[in-house]
Amino acid sequence: MKFYDALQLDPSILKRKIAASDARREKTYYWLAIAVRSVLIVAFAIVFISLLSGVFGADNTPLAVALFCMMLGIRFVNFEYCIGDSLVTLAAVLAILVLVPSAAAVLPPVLLIPLHFAAFLALLCMTTQRPEMGNGGLYSFAYIYLAGNPVMGEALVRRGLLALVGYLICGAILFAKHRDQHRATRFHHVVRRFDLSVPVHLWQLRMALGVSLVLSAGQVFGVERFMWMGFACASLLSEYPYSGNTFTRFWQRIVGAVAGSCGFFVLYLLTPEAFHEWMGPLGGLCLGFCTDYRYKTAMNCFGALMLGAGIYGLQGAVVLRIVDTLLGVTFGLAFAAIFHRLAAVRVLPAAEGE
Repeated sequence: MKFYDALQLDPSILKRKIAASDARREKTYYWLAIAVRSVLIVAFAIVFISLLSGVFGADNTPLAVALFCMMLGIRFVNFEYCIGDSLVTLAAVLAILVLVPSAAAVLPPVLLIPLHFAAFLALLCMTTQRPEMGNGGLYSFAYIYLAGNPVMGEALVRRGLLALVGYLICGAILFAKHRDQHRATRFHHVVRRFDLSVPVHLWQLRMALGVSLVLSAGQVFGVERFMWMGFACASLLSEYPYSGNTFTRFWQRIVGAVAGSCGFFVLYLLTPEAFHEWMGPLGGLCLGFCTDYRYKTAMNCFGALMLGAGIYGLQGAVVLRIVDTLLGVTFGLAFAAIFHRLAAVRVLPAAEGE
C-alpha cells in the first residue's frame, strides 16, 4: 500500500492492519501513517480555521470549525442522492447552520422546540441516509456548536459570507468526488420514502426530537455552555443501528468526560502558561490515534476546555464540562428509554424484544 493511500484510511482500519501484521516493519509503517495523518489534519485545521477566522472574525470561528469538519467528511461520504440535488441541499444545510442559531437566540421560549426540531430533522433528512457513515454525528456537531455560538448584526452578515465560501469549497469537493453516484435518486425520492417503520428514519426522529428538547431546555434555563449538554445527549442518540438501550454509551461518555477533564486539569497545572494554548491541538493530535469512544471523548475535552478556561477559569471550566456532560447524558438516557417505550415498540416489531 502506498503511503498516501494509508493516510486516507481511518485509524481503526490502520490499527486492524497493525494487529493483523506479523512484521515489525509493516507495523511501524502503519503507526507512522497514523502519526503523520494526525499531524497533517491538526496542522491543516490550524491553518484553515485561523485563516477563515482572520478574514471573517473570531466570532465566526465556530462556523470555520464546522466547515473544516464538513470538508473532511464530504470527501468520503455523500448524501446518497444525485449531485444536482445534493448541491442544492448543501446550500440549505449551510443556511440552517447560519440562520437558525441566531433565530433561536431571539425567539420566545415557546418556539424553541419546534424551531430546533424542524431544523435538525431537516438537516438529518438531507445529509444522513446512512448514519453508520458518520454524517449524523458530523452535522449534529455543527448544529449544536453553532446553536451555542449565535451572532447578530454585522457578525451575522460575515457568517453568511463565510458560509458562501464554505459552500464553494465543500460543493466543489462534493462534485469532484461524488458526481457520478446515485444519478437515478432524487432528494424528493428520499423524502417520499420517509417511514418510521424503517430504523434509519426512526433514528432521525429520535435524534431530532431529543436534541431539540435538550437544546431548548439549556437555553430556557440559562445553562452555561448548554451546547456541551447537547453534545453529550447527541452522542448517546447518534449511536446506530437504532437501539433503545443507550446505557453502555452513557457510562462511556461519563468516564471519558471525567478522565479528559481531570487530565486537562492536571496538565494545565503542571505546564507553563506558554504551553496552555497548545493543549487544544495536543488533544487533536491524540484524537488522531483514538478508536475507542471513551478515549475520543476524553481527547475532545482538551479543545473545549482550552476555550472554556479562558471564560470560566480552569476550575470553573472543568466543573462545568463534567456537570453539563452529566446533565446531557442523563437526559439522553431517560429520553431514549421513554421514546423507545412510547414510539419505537409501536412501529418496529423487532424493538419489542429489546
